[in-house]
Amino acid sequence: MSTSSVSKGCFVFKPSAKKKKKTTTLSLEDHFLHACEGDENRQLRFQLCQDLWDKIKTNTEALQEELNRNILDSLLDFTRKCSSTRRHSDWASQMRASEIPTAALVLGVNVPDHDMTFKSLSDLLQQSVTPHVASVQAKECGALKHLMKRVLERLMDTVVDEDDDDDHEEEAEQSVHCSLGTLCAWYNAKTKKSKIATPGKKRSSPVKDDSEPPPLVIIFKDLEAFNPKVLQDFILICSRYIQRLPLMFIFGIATSPSTIQHMLPHSVSSLLCIELFQSLSCTQHLATVIDKLILTHQFPFKLNGKVMQVLISIFLYHDFSVRNFIKGIQLALLEHFHSQPLSVLCCKKKAALMNVMQLGHQDLERIRQLQSFKRYVEKQEAQEQVNLFTDDSHLKEVCQTLIKDLRKYHKNYYPILRCLHTLTSSLPRYPLGKQIRELHLICLEKNIWENEEYQSAMKLLKMMAKDQLIGLLQRCEEILQPVKSKKMNSTLVQLVDLLAKFKQLDTLAAEPPPSVDDSITSPVKNLQKKTDLFQLQKALLEMNESRRSKKLSPFEALRNEALEFIDSLVKSHLSPPESQTLNEVCYYASSATVRRHLNAAPRTSIQAALNSPYYYLQNDRLQTDDGLVSNAAPDICIVYKLHLECGRLINLYDWLEAFATVVSAAEGDEPGSDSFGKVDDVRHARFIRAVSELEFLGFIKSTRQKTDHVARLSWGGC
Repeated sequence: MSTSSVSKGCFVFKPSAKKKKKTTTLSLEDHFLHACEGDENRQLRFQLCQDLWDKIKTNTEALQEELNRNILDSLLDFTRKCSSTRRHSDWASQMRASEIPTAALVLGVNVPDHDMTFKSLSDLLQQSVTPHVASVQAKECGALKHLMKRVLERLMDTVVDEDDDDDHEEEAEQSVHCSLGTLCAWYNAKTKKSKIATPGKKRSSPVKDDSEPPPLVIIFKDLEAFNPKVLQDFILICSRYIQRLPLMFIFGIATSPSTIQHMLPHSVSSLLCIELFQSLSCTQHLATVIDKLILTHQFPFKLNGKVMQVLISIFLYHDFSVRNFIKGIQLALLEHFHSQPLSVLCCKKKAALMNVMQLGHQDLERIRQLQSFKRYVEKQEAQEQVNLFTDDSHLKEVCQTLIKDLRKYHKNYYPILRCLHTLTSSLPRYPLGKQIRELHLICLEKNIWENEEYQSAMKLLKMMAKDQLIGLLQRCEEILQPVKSKKMNSTLVQLVDLLAKFKQLDTLAAEPPPSVDDSITSPVKNLQKKTDLFQLQKALLEMNESRRSKKLSPFEALRNEALEFIDSLVKSHLSPPESQTLNEVCYYASSATVRRHLNAAPRTSIQAALNSPYYYLQNDRLQTDDGLVSNAAPDICIVYKLHLECGRLINLYDWLEAFATVVSAAEGDEPGSDSFGKVDDVRHARFIRAVSELEFLGFIKSTRQKTDHVARLSWGGC
């Protein structure tokens, strides 16, 4: 099969199984301390960062295990059920003898998160069901023999030989043959050993009963990526051995269960007894992580609105990976402690108050330069302003008070945020968002009560029925009950009083309404009397005023009182964090850094490297003026620079001569010498390699318009 590449060739390098790579890695601490912003307390900052991340990581792993518990427990029950069914007489009645029990696990498109799920599944299977579990991926199973080899190696924990060449005689002596017959012999020997084991000894195997042989579980992590022909042949072979081997499959599916029917014909899929399992959606997983990890006052580190928006946008529009979302939080945490010297105060309350007293003069000057602290100073009296800028000990005392106020703000912010979300998340068209993260982003940007959507939500709440409003207020009561705060306790008392008033409305509704003077309520009676035009106009005005000043019902008055109470809570506790003094200590705000690291643009980086190789190589010989490339630069940089001077079609011979001229100058040849600009075999080979690399990167392509030309794919030029 021909190729249109500039250079053609095939090179095979067969790796040695015994060869091991030796790499030297720097620790995270070395990276953190190198070029750290502010030399003071950098060791303490790294320790605080490490402790905070360990706590976040521990809570996240526990949360993910809890979220995956239902699906994993269901899979464990399925494997136990299939194993017990195979051993009893009802095996033939439930499935044919040639059918392989298969669990189709639909995990969703968040592929980066699948590894963690399969690792937890493998660990649980090995602990409670069977020690024989093999996980395989499509990238390592391109052919049937590769798939067979990986399965046997991971089930038998030995080396499997797939070649019969004489070059592998030494390795073949220590390996086994790649076939399911070998696996049958090994499994029979393994089960016999377990049966004749001493009854009094405790075995490490998770199988409890010696008479019950454990199944062999094979996990296909990414079913869609497997070659359908390889998968079909493997299933056909396994079906022939199902009477001798208790095999069991688990298919990891990212798209839809119909993938199995698309990949396998009926003759093959009929050999599988498939049961479907659906995992929790990635959006629900993200909502839980944000609720437990970000919308809490337990962790002092916070993200501002722009950084939060970047992380959520990457999740929604790129990978749907909660794992990568958590890595983004880790990156922001590391960058915050690395670039902000005052992050030494981003810790627990007691430790932060102690660290304030340990701050040096330079750190106190940094506090005085904070925008939030300058706004705070402007609100103070003249003498207090002088003391804050001149007296370091007084500033430390004030900072302790400000740190306490910041903690109180966070402790009151999140309960009120949840209450507001509870009240507005069920409104038509979701004016403040359906998810709590949307409401949180609005509160981070500006005063939410100045938002038009907030005013629309309050109008909709004023039209809510009594039963629905009481139910939402009761849910708000449940949110406020576990919060230990003086303000929240008083808020809870007022909310309980409002609910008690709502309950009293039923008794008030049973009483007859008080009588009202007929002359006030019905001015129409006055029209029956004989009157002039002036009296008629006066009576009509009284009728209009009486309609406008219609008295509210007890429920409407109480509903307005409850909504005014909610509105006062929002205005008191949901101000944006930028309004809080010393918010820079806890909030990370560099969204550009997070976007650059997590949402990289490889095309831009490649062009920057080719235009300015000194930026990456740090070689003094490569330093040039802007827009120029040194003749000592790598060949691909020289070829790239020369191709920018060409039009849409590039003559390869002219390009080669220009390259040889530049390389000759780099090698020190005199312009008048015979070797200057001469194209020899070495320079020709270097040129072909550079052009091939440029074609691989997508800057040029071969063209059929002219045989000795290539087409340019980049912008600009002549």
